[in-house]
Amino acid sequence: MQWPFFRWFAPRRLALIWICCAALQPAAAAEPVPWPTADWLTSTPEAQGLSSGALADLVDFGATQGMDSLLVVRHGRIVVEAYYAPFRPGLKHVVNSVTKAVVGTLAGIAFQQGALGPLDQSVIDLFPERRMADADAHKMAMTLEHLLDSTSGLDWREPLSNAPPETMLQMERSRDWVGFVLDRSMAQAPGAAFHYNSGTWHLLSAILTKKTGASTLDYAKRRLFAPLGITDVTWRQDPQGITVGGYGLFMRPRDMAKIGYLHLHGGRWDGQQLLPASWVDKVPHASVDMRLGTAPSLRYANGWWVVPDKRAYLGVGFLNQLIIVLPDVNMVAVVTGHRRSPFVPLIDRLTAAARSASALPADAAAVAHLAARIQDAARDKPTEVGPASPMAATVSGKSYRFGPNPFGLRSLKLDLTPATAGYEVVLDRSRARLPDARVSGPLGLEGTFRINENNSGPLWAVKGRWLADNRFQIVMQSLLEGVVTASTLTFRGSDQVDVEIEDNRGARGRFRGEAKD
Repeated sequence: MQWPFFRWFAPRRLALIWICCAALQPAAAAEPVPWPTADWLTSTPEAQGLSSGALADLVDFGATQGMDSLLVVRHGRIVVEAYYAPFRPGLKHVVNSVTKAVVGTLAGIAFQQGALGPLDQSVIDLFPERRMADADAHKMAMTLEHLLDSTSGLDWREPLSNAPPETMLQMERSRDWVGFVLDRSMAQAPGAAFHYNSGTWHLLSAILTKKTGASTLDYAKRRLFAPLGITDVTWRQDPQGITVGGYGLFMRPRDMAKIGYLHLHGGRWDGQQLLPASWVDKVPHASVDMRLGTAPSLRYANGWWVVPDKRAYLGVGFLNQLIIVLPDVNMVAVVTGHRRSPFVPLIDRLTAAARSASALPADAAAVAHLAARIQDAARDKPTEVGPASPMAATVSGKSYRFGPNPFGLRSLKLDLTPATAGYEVVLDRSRARLPDARVSGPLGLEGTFRINENNSGPLWAVKGRWLADNRFQIVMQSLLEGVVTASTLTFRGSDQVDVEIEDNRGARGRFRGEAKD
C-alpha cells in the first residue's frame, strides 16, 4: 500500500527529473542570421510572425499613396514584394534624399577606417585651395558633425514642404556646386538648429572624395555595395565630376532594403563590421530636433530621420522614397513612389502586422489573398477615354517646336492613329550641360500605359486621351525617376498648339508651339 504522499509525488518526481535533465542539455542553437549578399530569402508572412491579411491591406493602402513599390523584410526574409503598375520588378528607381542616408553610411565606413578623421574638423580647413566668400568665425566653426546633422548654419532655402527648393535649384544651375555651397553666408551659428540642406551633403561627398582618393560612387562600390552584393546602381555627378551627395542615386528596391538591413544589424554584415556600431547607434538616439511641428516629433542624425515615439528611423526621399528600420520588430521596409505621402501611418501598419516574434499558424487562404492583392497592384487599370477626334489625322505626324520653357521641351511629334499610336519628344538638357535627348515610344490610347521597351534610354510609360475635339491629354511617367507629367494640348488648327503641363514635383507651365515642316 502506498502512502497518499507517494501517490502524489511519484509522477511529479518523474516530471521533475525530466525537467532537470532537459535543463542540463545544451541549448538549441539560435537560427543563424540570413545574409542576402547573393539574394534575399523569401517566406510566408505567418512563418515570420506576421499577418498576411494585415499585409494585404497594406498593399492596398500603398495603391492609394502613390507607391511604385513596397517591400517588407522580417527576420531577414522578404515577406511582401509588390510593384505597382506601370513600375515593375528589376528596375532601378530614383531614391532622392535617401541618398543622404547612404552618404552618411559611407562617412561611417570612412571614419572607422581612419580615412575621414575626427568629426570636429573644420569644414573650411578641408578646402585650403579655395578662397570663399564670407569666411567669418561662424563659417570657420562649421565641422563635419554639423554637416552630418544638418546643423551647418549656412543660409539655405530648401523647405520640407511644397515650396520650391530655391537654393538647391540655384546650386544645380551653377558651374561649381562645391564653391556655390562654400560661398553661402551663415544664417546662424553652426549647431544652433536643424536646417535641411542638400548642399552640405554635397560637401560631404566632396570631402569623402578628398579623404579616400576615390569618387564617392567608386568608394561606395568598393566599401559598401560590393560587401552587400549591390551591383546595379546609377549616381549623378556635378559639373566637376563630384558624386552628388544630397540626392541623385538610383537603386533597386531589393538593394535599398540591404542598406536598411545593415543598419538593423548595427553595421555588421556576414561577420564583418562595416561601420562602427556606435555610428549606427547614434541614429535611434538622435538628439537634433527637426523642428517640423509634426506629431510625433522627428529627430535627425547621419542623414536619417528618426521617429522616437515609434522607435523607427528612416532614409527619406522626396515623393515617398523610404528605407524604414524597425528594430523592435526586427523589420525593414522599403517604398519607392511618385507622390508625397505621410510615413507615420505606414509605420503603424507595419508594426501592427507583426503579431508575434515567432511563427504563427499557417494560413493558406490569407497568403492566397495577399498574393492576389500583389497581382492586382501590378495590373494597369484602364482610365476612362473619350471618342477619337477628327483632328487626330490632321495633327498626326506634325512636329511642333517650342521656345525656352521650364520643362525643356524643344519639340513634340505625335501619331494618334490607333494602330500605330506613338510620340517623339526632344528635350533640352543644356542646363545639365548635356546634349539634347530624343525620346520616343508607343502611346496608349485605350486608357492603359504603353512602355518604350525597345528604347536604349530610360523607360517611359505613356498614355493619352481626347478631352474634346481639339484637346488631347498625355500622361507620361518616368519609370526611373518617378516623375509623372500631365500635358494638355489644345490644338489651334493644325499649325499651333498650346501646352499646359503639370508634374508631380509641383512644376507647372504653359507655352505655345508652332508646327514646322
